[in-house]
This record gives sequence, structure tokens and C-alpha cells, in this order.
Amino acid sequence: MKKTVTILSGGLDSSGVASYWKDKNYEIFPITFDYGQRAKQEIGRAREITESLGATSHKIIDISFMKDLYGSTNVLTDTTKSMPSSFQSNIIVPIRNAVFLTISTAYAFSLGAEVVAYGAHLSDQPYPDCRPEFTKKLSEALNLGDIDAINAKEHPPVEMWSPAIQGLTKSDMLKISYKLLGPTMFRTWSCYLGGEKQCGVCESCNNRKAAFRQAGINDLTDYV
Repeated sequence: MKKTVTILSGGLDSSGVASYWKDKNYEIFPITFDYGQRAKQEIGRAREITESLGATSHKIIDISFMKDLYGSTNVLTDTTKSMPSSFQSNIIVPIRNAVFLTISTAYAFSLGAEVVAYGAHLSDQPYPDCRPEFTKKLSEALNLGDIDAINAKEHPPVEMWSPAIQGLTKSDMLKISYKLLGPTMFRTWSCYLGGEKQCGVCESCNNRKAAFRQAGINDLTDYV
């Protein structure tokens, strides 16, 4: 069976990615990152999604030291900043996806996996590290980083995949994951803040609500 490493944050988009490749009969290897984010709840939700999809392996990688490196650059790791309800540049965590994808590609090389997938979709284009041109360039660079082993057939080259490359939106991915996960989809965590419930007003919660509306699925998420 072919293998894919899927970056799984525990949110709608990454759950859709894991579901997409599961539906293609790939063996999925979810990987989740603790990068010092305020929303620690997403890690537990990632575990639930992994179990629901029947994945036999789930890596949770502690890179929380990144919070110290990021300093006050962004609102996702800096708890002193207020969280905006719509896109602002301070939501961007500098090259976060590059860090995630690099680690995930190293993991894929060790597994002999053909694909590394993450949840960047067509609506994510304000984020530079979600754009297809970034994904393709990084994939080329990382494959070059182990090209001798690839040429020697020690492991295959890695295709770096995202919904944006495939022309898929957030609501498209929601429909795909809902088919496999059903009510578990409402357990995914999108909120940028920590709390017992998702706040319902941050940019990510607002995007979540819009995706359910556009997908024609009644949103049963438990918001504040």
C-alpha cells in the first residue's frame, strides 16, 4: 500500500486532507506539531481524528521552542496580543508551514512515503506559505536534499500536495472529510484561542462557519 504523511492540526482543513488520502486507499501517517500555539486543544482533537480514520501511527512532535524564536511576531503564539476576527498580517506565523513540511518530508523519506500533504486550500492565499508556488519550490528543494538516495531507489521522491494545488476550497475539503468522519467533524478544532469551547469570533472560527454554510452542512460545533 502506498503511504502519505499528512500534517494534521486537528482542524477542518487538515482533517480533510487526511480523509482525502485515506479515501484514495493510501496508508496515512498523521503528524501533529506543538509549536507553542495558544490553541493546545487542537492536539487532542488531532488524536481523535487519527483514531476515527483508523491510522495506526500518529506522531506528535514537540517544537514548542519555536514560540521563543517567534517572539511577538504573531498572535497565534503570543498570548499578550488580541486575536483579530478577520485576516491581518500578524496572524501569519513566519514560515510555519516550511518548518512543518521539512520535518514531515524527513519522516516521509524514512517511511518510503510518496506524498506529504497539508491543508493549504484556495482560500488560504493571503498566507505566503500556503500558495502552490511555495509548495512546489519547497518540494523541489527537499527532494534535492536527498537526491542521491532517491536516484539509488532507497526511497521514492516525495510529492508535496495541498488542496490549493488540486484547486480545492475549504468547503470542498469539508465535504470530503464529512463523508468519512461524519459527526466527528464537529469535534475538529479551528479556534486560534485556548478555551473549553471554540470562541466563534476569531478569524479561523469565522472561516469555519463560512465553510459549513458553503458546504450546505449544518454546523453543530459547540461555540462559546
